[in-house]
Amino acid sequence: MGELEAILSRDPRPDAEPAHRLSRWRDPHLLLVAPAALLLLACFAWPVVWLLARSVLEPEPGLQNYERLFETPVYLRVLSNTVTISATVVIFCLLIGYPVAYTMAQAGPRLRRLLVFVVLIPFWTSILVRSFAWMVLLQKNGLVNAVLVGIGLLPEPARLVYNRIGVIIGMVQILLPFMIFPLYTAMSRIDPIYAQAASTLGASPVRNFLRVYLPLSAPGIYVGCVLVFVIALGYYITPALLGGLGDVMIAQLIQRQIGDFGNWGLAGALSLVLLAGTLAMLALIHRTYRLRGEWAR
Repeated sequence: MGELEAILSRDPRPDAEPAHRLSRWRDPHLLLVAPAALLLLACFAWPVVWLLARSVLEPEPGLQNYERLFETPVYLRVLSNTVTISATVVIFCLLIGYPVAYTMAQAGPRLRRLLVFVVLIPFWTSILVRSFAWMVLLQKNGLVNAVLVGIGLLPEPARLVYNRIGVIIGMVQILLPFMIFPLYTAMSRIDPIYAQAASTLGASPVRNFLRVYLPLSAPGIYVGCVLVFVIALGYYITPALLGGLGDVMIAQLIQRQIGDFGNWGLAGALSLVLLAGTLAMLALIHRTYRLRGEWAR
């Protein structure tokens, strides 16, 4: 009798769909996501596909652009410069940003607001203006050299601009907030009771920091390093103004291939190699961080 009732209650229409399948497409949240998805497709997916097509179709169909890219030492050196400079900027941003974020997380409301204001000030000025300002400050008769020579750290003015030193200084100053705020967000969520418990159990301040506080702030370190590294890979203005001929990064090379030579095929190959390297690096960092979390459990 129960089976007969089930058969009779079944919808005889062949096009009947389960309610949950139809409700997924009527979810109002999809309407909220639709504009962002369309914008992403228009501004990211389509240019990537367009560059991919031009990299294998110009000047003639084939993979000659990629062969030229990996067979020419100059292009390989530019790729190496890009990764090396980006990684160096990440290290310096972490070394400078971690104490600042720690101070913000531990300070009172008044000092915290002041530090947030100081960190946010660079966002009020364009990258171009800040890069030009560093050109003035770092030149041989600039303020930085005058201070270093005046306090006796240098016997004579040093060459701090139009080389890798200038590029790193300028990029660190610009990208530092992208490291500080993820660190501050992670640190502000750390319950002080953990450090107090470690101190009660006899842990020294150094051991308390290394074994308790540093692992708890690891999510902020992860997010900050990824943000800074990915942004630094595609930097153009600061390296172009503060760097020398031996510090060319891949964004500068792409601009030269398009602006000076009109070589869209090679520029597309460079762009897609940079994109592939960025995605591979993100996947590796994500996998390493996930495995570390699984081992911690």
